[in-house]
Amino acid sequence: MLVTKKITEFLIFESETILHGLEKLNRNQKRVLFVVSENGQLLGSFSDGDFRKWVTDTRKLDLESPITEVMCSSSVYKNIEDSRNEIEKEFSIIKKSIDVIPLVDDYKRVVAIAFAKEKGFSIGNSTISEDSPSYIIAEIGNNHQGDINLAKKLVELAVNTGADCVKFQMRDMNSLYKSGNKQDESADLGAQYTMDLLSKYQLSNEELIEVFDYCKSFGLTPLCTPWDIKSLEVLEDYGMEAYKVASADFTNHELLMALINTGKPLICSTGMSTESEIIKTVELLKSHGAQYVLLHCNSTYPTPFKDVNLAYLPRLKQFGDSLVGYSGHERGISVPIAAAALGAKVIEKHFTIDKTLIGNDHKVSLLPEEFTEMVRSIREVEESLGSDGERALTQGEMINRETLAKSLVAKDAIPVGCLITRDMVEVKSPGQGLQPVYLDSLIGKTAKRSLGKGDFFFESDLDEILVKAKPYKYDRPFGIPVRYHDYKKLVEQTNFDFVEFHLSYQDMELSIQDYFKAEQDIGFAVHSPELFANDHILDLASDNESYREHSISLLNQVCEVTRQLKSYFPKTEKPVIVLNAGGFSGESFLKDSDKPELYARIAESLDKIDQTGVEITIQTMPPFPWHFGGQRFHNLFVDPKEIADFCSKYGYRICYDISHSMMACNYFKWDLMEFTQVVGKYVAHLHVVDAKGVDGEGIEVGKGDVDFSALGVELNKGTPNVQFIPEVWQGHKNNGEGFWKALAYLENYL
Repeated sequence: MLVTKKITEFLIFESETILHGLEKLNRNQKRVLFVVSENGQLLGSFSDGDFRKWVTDTRKLDLESPITEVMCSSSVYKNIEDSRNEIEKEFSIIKKSIDVIPLVDDYKRVVAIAFAKEKGFSIGNSTISEDSPSYIIAEIGNNHQGDINLAKKLVELAVNTGADCVKFQMRDMNSLYKSGNKQDESADLGAQYTMDLLSKYQLSNEELIEVFDYCKSFGLTPLCTPWDIKSLEVLEDYGMEAYKVASADFTNHELLMALINTGKPLICSTGMSTESEIIKTVELLKSHGAQYVLLHCNSTYPTPFKDVNLAYLPRLKQFGDSLVGYSGHERGISVPIAAAALGAKVIEKHFTIDKTLIGNDHKVSLLPEEFTEMVRSIREVEESLGSDGERALTQGEMINRETLAKSLVAKDAIPVGCLITRDMVEVKSPGQGLQPVYLDSLIGKTAKRSLGKGDFFFESDLDEILVKAKPYKYDRPFGIPVRYHDYKKLVEQTNFDFVEFHLSYQDMELSIQDYFKAEQDIGFAVHSPELFANDHILDLASDNESYREHSISLLNQVCEVTRQLKSYFPKTEKPVIVLNAGGFSGESFLKDSDKPELYARIAESLDKIDQTGVEITIQTMPPFPWHFGGQRFHNLFVDPKEIADFCSKYGYRICYDISHSMMACNYFKWDLMEFTQVVGKYVAHLHVVDAKGVDGEGIEVGKGDVDFSALGVELNKGTPNVQFIPEVWQGHKNNGEGFWKALAYLENYL
């Protein structure tokens, strides 16, 4: 259980509106709010379920109504003075779906929030939890050699490695050693060597504090290990945000109690401790409600690989009842990378500018370039770990499955009502239909639709009910994406306002009159090809002048094709052309400082386009677009503020692709509703579709990460009357089945 004092994100006053509550829910990862009076007394709670119930039961929906109209007045709560065990017991007896409990004082005022089954804490701007990336500490310690300028140089170098913080050590020699600052002739050789180094290479407390402030000037969190009570008092006066407990003090319960009493998070190394000693210290930490993480550690300098014993991490996590990490003194970077793969949420490695300097720590330290490589590798490993949930196909796999796999197809024509037998089905490429593994499930089914020879079977052929189009009702124009060849078949099935032609580069060479013999009583839009002949990906931001000029020429051709289509679709006076403008890179994201030049280059390129009678709308982009089945990095039209700035400066509007922007929000930890509010006034066209994770694009609406109930509120408020299509990936399959599902679902929200 974690208790937080930062409670404003979970509270809403009784006088505030339901709309404000929905907006706050969207920013609140727990999806619950607690309604309080003006003096902070708990009145009830508000969740997604409460809102849905209110929508179902209320005939007149008014989002400006007070939140008290929709709240649940029987909220579970506990007193702040209750023991940790009592609060955890409450979590165990209430519904499993409830994992947040407000804690109140004797006047029932909310003073804190308790979370169930959460282990973690925050240091600076970083969160350390089961779901967070590893918190990586560059341990400078005394590697500054007592030179404040070298200490600052190491800080500067650490900034560029990707470390989350740098750590130092503070000692009061008179408190720490029985001989104080003097040499102890009775000490053994190892102790004499250590004391000699410390006497030479310490920074004064004032110098350390100056270095702490220097860290903060770079946005880097400073941490420090206090080796004694006096040093802790100095660090507390300074305002240190958390403390590292050295292995040597893990069994020093007097110092530990002083650290616990600060209420700050503790990062505890367990080197040199037996398991029974670790268990005793864990009991001390738990009994006093400390926030802590245990670092597996072997305190040999350097540690032989055979003694590292990373397999101990899961055991340490189990009896430590905490997050675990790793503090390494071995050579190289492979062990901390492996530790991250095993679940270490804190990684600490020593950091130096020169391994030949005097002192044991330098020998086991990493140079800046080595530390940078370690951080990069850890982040790659973390990204590759994924989850232990049910396996799902990735976007790249789905693309390749469509091309390379096999499907069940009709061997000959099959009429409606016919019993499907084995001799009617064969296995053929490509993999656009029902996978062969479902053959036995298909045999014996009755055909619910007519199939021609070679037609694909689909998963819906296994269902009892066939999904069909119906008349749809929206307060804004709606349509679907089509190609020339399937336009007629799809458009005659329901009451579309317009269609969006998704052009391939081969479509650009077709004769439009071969597909349309007369004027059509429907509007239209165009989606420009992204990929053109000879593997040319449209890029109006390219720094290769000839490449960019070719992109400009191709886009001019798209505009001309769009103008030709207007003669067949006169209902649309100025059709939008949806454009992926470019700005991608192959190896990594560009620096923010590099992007203004690319935006300007796109604007310059668009100035060379004949836009007579058309409107170019640039599509919002995901962080990782798929080009040729391989992932790239997209830099432009991803960030909502940059999008708004471009539109405001150059006078363009956008196609707001919900799937793309949901993936961007997932990756950059943005809020989709806030994103929608920022770009809303610049939206000319909508692609409304779901997404999963950072590259699960265009999945079935309602099956991904988008909260359509909240999104509908924002779109109806910020983009009224803007036309949309449900751009479901492969939605055209089986006579448009994916589109019909999406349109039926979205009727509830748009």
